[in-house]
Amino acid sequence: MPPTSRPLRKLGFLTIGLFDEADPRRGHESTLEIIELGERLGFDSAWLRHRHLQYGISSPVAVMAAASQRTSRIELGTAVIPLGWENPLRLAEDLATVDILSGGRINPGVSVGPPMHFDQLKDALYPDTADFEDFSYERVRRLLDFVRGKPATDFSGVEGFEVFSDRVQPHSPGLGRRLWYGGGSTGSAKWAGEHGMNFLTSSVVKAEGPDGSRDFAEIQLSHIRTFRAHHPDGDAARVSQGLVVIPTDSASPEQRAKYEEFARKRTPRTTSPQGPARLMFAPDIVGTSDEIAELLDAHAAFREIDEVAFALPFTFEHEDYVQILTDMATKLGPALGWKAAV
Repeated sequence: MPPTSRPLRKLGFLTIGLFDEADPRRGHESTLEIIELGERLGFDSAWLRHRHLQYGISSPVAVMAAASQRTSRIELGTAVIPLGWENPLRLAEDLATVDILSGGRINPGVSVGPPMHFDQLKDALYPDTADFEDFSYERVRRLLDFVRGKPATDFSGVEGFEVFSDRVQPHSPGLGRRLWYGGGSTGSAKWAGEHGMNFLTSSVVKAEGPDGSRDFAEIQLSHIRTFRAHHPDGDAARVSQGLVVIPTDSASPEQRAKYEEFARKRTPRTTSPQGPARLMFAPDIVGTSDEIAELLDAHAAFREIDEVAFALPFTFEHEDYVQILTDMATKLGPALGWKAAV
């Protein structure tokens, strides 16, 4: 299988970290073990998906902190933290702390917008300020400023026996260059580029405009090019793609059947824009590594990037993830021109 026109430079994976309500520790431990496995296999990065009031990772920053102490090389990211739930100043402190603990290995990905089911939970989340909260890009800008070291207050110096800083402490140099925006629209791509962020694309994009394209790859490609056209680094600006990719090279017959059924059930949503937001979903890709590499090589957006964070399906078992990650690192990655980290 010939490599793509832009050989894959960084191979990562994304997990939602599901757990049983009656035994949450087991699910979190499984997530940490998967990240440890990823490092042993040579993956460049592991990313955590965020879920609030569900049975998935609600505190990815805490999980990244734990993972940072059980690994030494693999980069750790979030895809993504919805900032509608966060205070940017406090989040900046937590991110900087974990980045220091990890030795500068975290890649925080964020997004904006009102929290899901906001009308039902606003009294719990923002009992006094729900009607005044700003869920726009301004929330990201504040986070960027705090992480990059801009003052958070006009007070600093010594007061009694205590010393105060006017900026977030600890300050982690370099973290400001490793902040990502998770976007699926032209506006998000443009904003992220203009503000010097990195750009996370996923298996969901917006088919904007009533006569807009319905070709997922072409829409995603337009977002990548818009982002880079507005980024100070131009074509060198970092973009990571997050499709659902399931290699079956070493899968058992039972696993292959489960994977194919999973993809089959999700296929109908990929045929046309969904809902008022006109969301387009990419088909899940199931097959041997050579088959997947051939499909990706023909994918217009994939041909423009050299980093991926392939999403692990969220309903599978621990042993399924072990098989999928092993095939990704030993079969699929090399077929895409990738070389394992050492």
